[in-house]
Amino acid sequence: MIVKEIIGNINSYPAAESKTKDWVALENEALAKRVHHLNTSGGEVSVRLAPGKHLHVGDILAETEDSLVVVDVLPEDVLVISPESINQMGVIAHELGNRHLPAQFIDDTMVVQFDYLIEKLLGDKGIAFERQQIKMPHPFRHIGHSHDH
Repeated sequence: MIVKEIIGNINSYPAAESKTKDWVALENEALAKRVHHLNTSGGEVSVRLAPGKHLHVGDILAETEDSLVVVDVLPEDVLVISPESINQMGVIAHELGNRHLPAQFIDDTMVVQFDYLIEKLLGDKGIAFERQQIKMPHPFRHIGHSHDH
């Protein structure tokens, strides 16, 4: 089966409650890709989305009379950082920026992919953090830049 467009998202799809879900788990970074070759319990699915489009958690790739093929992500090894002050937030944001390490924000916490050097830095600076396995809803993206003006 070839999928060129997403049918909808499980969170807002009317038929979602009454159908069996065939979950397809991807690595977080793979969400940003347009082309996928996936195995489901019902067989293979090739995804070829238009330029500029990518997958999201909960996207419905296919629908049969009684089931939906739905995108999920695998848990990711992350550091959940909980700065206790604006000063701590500034320090860690500066350090992460110097390393070009992408971060995501969930409520009052900063989440980055696990890196043992960042783990050591946080410990050395006394900034509260916890290593966790989390299903991240969005891919960590590196934003390109240069030092040219």
